[in-house]
Amino acid sequence: MSRDRAGRSPRRPRSPGRLDRLALAATTVTALLGAASGCVVVHGEREVVPATTRAEAARALREFTAAYNKADATYDRSKDADRVTGPLADIDGAKLKAGHLTRPGGNPTHSALKFDDAEFSIPAKAGWPRWFVANTTANKGVPGSRWLLVFTRDDAREQWQASYLTVLGAGDVPKFATDDSGWAQAVAADDPALAVAPRKLGRSYAAYLKDGGDAFAAGVHTSQWRSQRERFASRPGLARQYIDEPLASGDYAPVGLRTADGGALVFFATHRFEKETAAAGTEIPSPTADVQALTTGEVNRSLTLEFVSNQVVLDPPKGAGRGQVSVLGRVEGLTGAKGE
Repeated sequence: MSRDRAGRSPRRPRSPGRLDRLALAATTVTALLGAASGCVVVHGEREVVPATTRAEAARALREFTAAYNKADATYDRSKDADRVTGPLADIDGAKLKAGHLTRPGGNPTHSALKFDDAEFSIPAKAGWPRWFVANTTANKGVPGSRWLLVFTRDDAREQWQASYLTVLGAGDVPKFATDDSGWAQAVAADDPALAVAPRKLGRSYAAYLKDGGDAFAAGVHTSQWRSQRERFASRPGLARQYIDEPLASGDYAPVGLRTADGGALVFFATHRFEKETAAAGTEIPSPTADVQALTTGEVNRSLTLEFVSNQVVLDPPKGAGRGQVSVLGRVEGLTGAKGE
């Protein structure tokens, strides 16, 4: 499923109330309950309640899947624009834009995405926005892998939108902590019990990719990716520069669930630029048709590629082991390019 813009989705402007979906109560929902002794006012921003029902979560996944398939078949962004938000909207929307420009008749290789064996981790929390995680198998990708999608909404009048997506091996999905009723536990953006507070993960990851350090465990999306960048930074006739930035507000705010060991599984987003500059007398390698479709300006001596990436990590309890965050998965997409 392929489909860094500071702070809001291009699909749908959001209110400032989306600033921190982990802890901030942005919208008040009031229910009046009649009782023999009078009326009791229950404030949605103060009561700890499940984000949704499992039946409603299943319906949200079905509706997202149907909209996604319509958009993918036709390369029409309007078909699923109201079902995606945040980093997934950026990645998905750019893919659809490029497809529409290069293949205006629709997607000749479309095959419907189907989910199965869905499990839902629904946190009980106070305030809005509210969100939940769908953990499913799919008919695409590596057999047996699990697709994790985060669905979110700002208040009860809105429909659920998918904001994050990652694909993990079945053994990489941790066991989540739950209460006596089976509801998951959301972690706060500034949770002091974690090795790295969720709100700081994007900034920490960007710093790690630039300078290294020991905040993140070695792996494909950390040490190996840094080594790859170093190899590609300077090649005959072509230099590459990388800039990484956190995306941590609005629809891009991190979300996390408490794991059974006291840590957390956290989703967060980053924005990166990759600039290719040709040496005198050489040329930038010809970009693909999809890259050209997203490129502004004329490619002469340089081409700057713009990406949005969403990561999912295991953030351990503070003081546990080496205290390193493990990046389990990363899904990114080209969202723009500029030639100079």
